[in-house]
Amino acid sequence: MGRFLVFLVLGCLFLASQIFWILQAGRLGAKLIRVRSYRRWLAAAGAAVYVFLLAYNFFWAREVAATSLTLKTALLEAPIRWWVFSSIGGFIVALPFVLAGGVLHRIQAARRKRHPAAEPAPSFSQGRRKFLSNTAVAAGSIPFAACGYGFLFGRIEFEKSLVRMKLPRLPKEFNGFRIAQLSDIHIGPFMTSSDVRHVVGMTNALKPDLILLTGDYITWDPATQEAAVDSLTGLKAPFSVYGCLGNHEMWTHTEASITRLFARRNIKILRQERTAIRVGNENLNLIGVDFESPGHMGPPIEGRVRQYLEGVGGLIRPGQVNILLSHNPNTFDRAAQMEIDLSLAGHTHGGQVTLDFISPDLSPARLLTPYVEGHFQKPGGQLYVNRGIGTIGVPIRFGSPPEITLFELVRT
Repeated sequence: MGRFLVFLVLGCLFLASQIFWILQAGRLGAKLIRVRSYRRWLAAAGAAVYVFLLAYNFFWAREVAATSLTLKTALLEAPIRWWVFSSIGGFIVALPFVLAGGVLHRIQAARRKRHPAAEPAPSFSQGRRKFLSNTAVAAGSIPFAACGYGFLFGRIEFEKSLVRMKLPRLPKEFNGFRIAQLSDIHIGPFMTSSDVRHVVGMTNALKPDLILLTGDYITWDPATQEAAVDSLTGLKAPFSVYGCLGNHEMWTHTEASITRLFARRNIKILRQERTAIRVGNENLNLIGVDFESPGHMGPPIEGRVRQYLEGVGGLIRPGQVNILLSHNPNTFDRAAQMEIDLSLAGHTHGGQVTLDFISPDLSPARLLTPYVEGHFQKPGGQLYVNRGIGTIGVPIRFGSPPEITLFELVRT
């Protein structure tokens, strides 16, 4: 029932936003094009293109094994994704001004009804209504520009985050040990094999001692898993490359197959497993788990659990530094209770399109978790949530650039 209401609200919001922007386009056309016949032809052509693109994306377009940006995707899919997301965002921004203009109109109408013989008031009230209408359109256009930037530039402006991670139990042999983390690759038309290889080169240039991957290598198409693995094969570190799996590997039923593909490239995916990272006579205990969730999320999932990290207690090494790879950051509370020193997660994309720089509450990822991005601490452990590399849904990043994280472990 809850999901139905969410879809109903989103559907109503989409319809309202489309009506609003169609009306604004009609008003602009009336101002710019004086010849009515030309205006009608252009309106008909625009409507035909709009309906075709919507129909194509809603009914015919399917996620296919494309790991490069094809002309069809660029012309038929990218514009409508940008438009739908931007138009809804723009409508939400414009709505307060539209409502204020409507209230003002009602007030004026009520006054005229009470005093029909009175002379019309000066154009002051009309001027205010016009100001509100123009402001609504101007304010509503901001999300179009922001999302345009996020599509053209924001999604591929990879940011390197350097984090000094203080671990009280860290052996002196690991002081200064460098770990790189990548997450949420989501290879596809908007995060191509070439883009992923570029990220691989940037990661190797940081000269990490160990590289860790925290899931979601693909999105919806199982046929992209080999390209995802091939693109990541170039990762090199003296202490090897390890990873865990995400919800998209589970949803696409590729957990076993992608694990085998990684193994052939000497990348070890830890699935309810541990491994020792040894320097001299000291170890770090590295643990990896599959995606876990106690509730329903997305397609039917096999990873639903009654309690996070069931069965992980036997993988913990008391007296050693334990590092957990878990795609879902919501496992952190339980990990801290179990005194796992450091959890590394992804999943949130940092909100992907967010106004977090204005307020932390303006991030859609907060609907999923309080652990949206960055470093968190609580008694018993620490967590770092990587913003990921790719995108999902809309190929846009704004306020949440894709991230390569480099940790330097230090003793306290």
